[in-house]
Amino acid sequence: MANRRAVVTGASSGIGEATVRALRTRGWDVVGVARRADRLAALAEENGADVFAADLTRQEDVDALADHVAAGGPLHSVVQIAGGARGTDRVETGRAEDWTWMFDVNVLATQRVVKALLPQVRAAVDGGAGHGDLVFLTSTAAQLAYPGGAGYNAAKAGESMLANALRLELNGEPLRVIEIAPGMVRTEEFTLTRLGGDQDAADAVYAGVENPLTADDVADVIAYALDAPGHVNLDLVTMRPVAQSAQYLLHRGPLATRSN
Repeated sequence: MANRRAVVTGASSGIGEATVRALRTRGWDVVGVARRADRLAALAEENGADVFAADLTRQEDVDALADHVAAGGPLHSVVQIAGGARGTDRVETGRAEDWTWMFDVNVLATQRVVKALLPQVRAAVDGGAGHGDLVFLTSTAAQLAYPGGAGYNAAKAGESMLANALRLELNGEPLRVIEIAPGMVRTEEFTLTRLGGDQDAADAVYAGVENPLTADDVADVIAYALDAPGHVNLDLVTMRPVAQSAQYLLHRGPLATRSN
């Protein structure tokens, strides 16, 4: 897969940043995209990735990103990781502005990115690339509701449905649509941001859980999906730490077999 080129959004932290590193290690050319230019500059200095600062909720930024990518050569894959959650409010007390933000960053931004970059992926295929990829990072929150999660459930379910519809719409083209849906992942920012910067509350989410997933774990699966043979499509990969058997069943404490 050497000399293949991918755009990775959400590249300034967490799973996006880890995915840039994973793909660069595997020989990919990468355009890392995020809002924070300083974080992107450090990432570029570290591993040689091309970077572009953009707010994907702004159409003008997405248009500028498309121009930047086109100027750099063929594009083979788009990895849409940017997104996020705000709050854990119940439906009856939820803040409409938080729900609007979640829909914008998880669903509308994803549609903007696909609309802007899919033509470039098609052009690379027509130029002899063999196949192209569109990867979407959703969540197990897209699969099962939970109390206090309705806004994020709805946003991630919307993104998942976007990916599923896109796969059907692209039937007959050598374009893979891949969805990666992680459960509990401990990153430096996601839960902290969701809980309004309350570090104690964020730490409590993971307290006692043996080996939550890491950003590197998810990035490794994304890289594996992209490097799989071109005729193999991983429609949906649901991944969780062993301690989390389901969205609602989380073990806190050491994992151990049950002796008779």
